[in-house]
Amino acid sequence: MFRALPPYAQTTQNPFWSAPTPSHWSVQPGLAVLQENRHKNDGLIESQVLSLSYGKVVVKPVEKQRGLVPDSYEGYQILGPGDIVVRPTDLQNDQTSIRVGHVKDRGIITSAYIGLRPTGAWGDSYAYLYLTVVDSSKRIYGMGSGLRQQLGWSDLKRMPCLVPPAEEQAAIVKYLAHANTRIDNAIAAKRRLIKLLHEQRARITNDLVTGRDKPLQSVSSLPWLESVPEGWEWRRCRTITRFVTSGSRGWAEYYAAQGPIFLQSGNLGRQLNLKLSNLQRVDLPESAAEGVRTRVQPRDLLMCITGALTGNVSMVPADWTAEAYVNQHIALIRPTHDAVDAEFLGLAMKSLPSQIQLRASEYGGTKQGLGLAEVKNLEILMPPLAEQRTVIARVADHTARLDRAIESNGNEISLLREFRTRLVADVVTGQVDVRAIAATMPDAPESFDNAVAAIDDDLEEALSEGEE
Repeated sequence: MFRALPPYAQTTQNPFWSAPTPSHWSVQPGLAVLQENRHKNDGLIESQVLSLSYGKVVVKPVEKQRGLVPDSYEGYQILGPGDIVVRPTDLQNDQTSIRVGHVKDRGIITSAYIGLRPTGAWGDSYAYLYLTVVDSSKRIYGMGSGLRQQLGWSDLKRMPCLVPPAEEQAAIVKYLAHANTRIDNAIAAKRRLIKLLHEQRARITNDLVTGRDKPLQSVSSLPWLESVPEGWEWRRCRTITRFVTSGSRGWAEYYAAQGPIFLQSGNLGRQLNLKLSNLQRVDLPESAAEGVRTRVQPRDLLMCITGALTGNVSMVPADWTAEAYVNQHIALIRPTHDAVDAEFLGLAMKSLPSQIQLRASEYGGTKQGLGLAEVKNLEILMPPLAEQRTVIARVADHTARLDRAIESNGNEISLLREFRTRLVADVVTGQVDVRAIAATMPDAPESFDNAVAAIDDDLEEALSEGEE
């Protein structure tokens, strides 16, 4: 269903898309096919709160309505099924977010977003597809105005909009629903394989780090490990680290394109590696600068202490030179390097005995997490320094093949997502004609929205610091 999709026979060059589009499609300004939502929640007639998160408009449960909650929802806008919401802020500094969502439930959402209702010759499903392509093709970042380049209704109402005939819009939506279901199934299969590979890797690492492959002696004081290898001993974290500290607060008000790096939960990888593809920088005034204790150094360990990633640990690379600090969700742990190899300590903190202790130490409330005292009291099974380094080498040797398989499948998922983005753009803008193949397909098994807004595991894990 993906090969040899024919082009349209007659096309006209479209300046907005810098490409030919079907001659029988009309081009209309946004004002002709979209209406700005002006339905406000006056009198608090609606109480169900909606949230735009990673391209999906979802109902926000009451228990998750925390943080920067308004005193009243009276200023919010009311949206209904079929409406479209666009997050218009900060186009200049944030060019990675998915900014468009399709509303499925009636509810209220902040008036900082633009609510739209398709009208005239646009059906809501095709309208949503078109706006997602405007977003994914980065054309949205050439729109907007102001210091932080904010999009407004005035920009959207002048935007050139492709308008296929109604039956052709239906064919496009139908074809893409089927195409994306197949792509999603392929991605889901690779995700399952990656999950199994990670589980196998974790088991191997855990056995090596806890000495399960060695002769054991019954000297353990912890119930889940009745015995430990000879020469290994339990040590509290506070006795093998110089200090454990954390950032004092968040720095969202200082986010900028340049400046020191603030490492967050989302920067902590599944293994010990830091994820450096999406670093947040801040422009801090002198009075707000963090102290030297929270500035990271090479081979420091960083542990997430709040949210969905609590207990996850990463290590700062040995060649790290950038000025960087941790935010309030991260504990910075600096080992005593003359007695402890930081990499071994990080692996030990990620092992099953450590994670059991950390989970047992979490506090409750609206957001679970760990205090620094609980991190300092963590008991860790430590071998002599030379054996720590032997274990590190054995972990690398035993997991290298698994790491290559995980990376390969991850790359294939990225390629599938890139293919999806290109396919949707080509179909929605009339680069290929899907009318004939759509006519042979049954009714769509599910809406396109479930596919286009699919989010990867890393984003799901980072929801505590995601967009709202």
